[in-house]
Amino acid sequence: MGILQYDWVSFVITFLGTLFLIGELLVNARGIFGIVGLGFITVYFYSFLSPSMFIIMMFIYLIGLILIIIDGKLINDGTLATIGGVCMIIAVGFSSPNWVAGLYGIIGVILGSASSLFFLKAFKRRDMWSKITLIDQLSTEAGYNTMNETYRNLLNEEGIAQTDMRPVGTINIDGKNYSAVSNGQWIERGASIIVEAVDGTKILVAKKINEEKT
Repeated sequence: MGILQYDWVSFVITFLGTLFLIGELLVNARGIFGIVGLGFITVYFYSFLSPSMFIIMMFIYLIGLILIIIDGKLINDGTLATIGGVCMIIAVGFSSPNWVAGLYGIIGVILGSASSLFFLKAFKRRDMWSKITLIDQLSTEAGYNTMNETYRNLLNEEGIAQTDMRPVGTINIDGKNYSAVSNGQWIERGASIIVEAVDGTKILVAKKINEEKT
């Protein structure tokens, strides 16, 4: 096996293989990183396994890679990416000739995945990840704006103080509870209130004038 008889070589091969394969997913390298990474991983599996086991372990490794792609492109919650990473580690670990080489190989996968992030500083990020970031940003902004719009609609609405407001408390408007603050005045529980101002999600209320006179 030549140089492959040294256990530390497993680290070098799996590190470079995973580095370039994950790097291909992160940046637009026109397939070059993918080819280089696949070449390293193929050498690793082919050097230690019989043809039948080579196919099985290569399949498991690539399935892990595919799961990472699916997670990044469709689901984006990290679950499939984690499962994919575990598949890659299992394939590398069980393909090694001994446990020392296996450990080197697993460390190579982990460090190679982490190191691939450095490609983002030197190469153009793939549109896939930019679109995901944009979708998350738009979703967050939409949710925030919707919440703000809901609170703005409470202006001049009337409700009931659910708790004593000294000056912070809970009010109920149209069957929904909100946290609110009175304008420096004490409002007893059960009193009728009116929303005087809304600032973001902060609600400023006052006791109804007609009730104060009674």
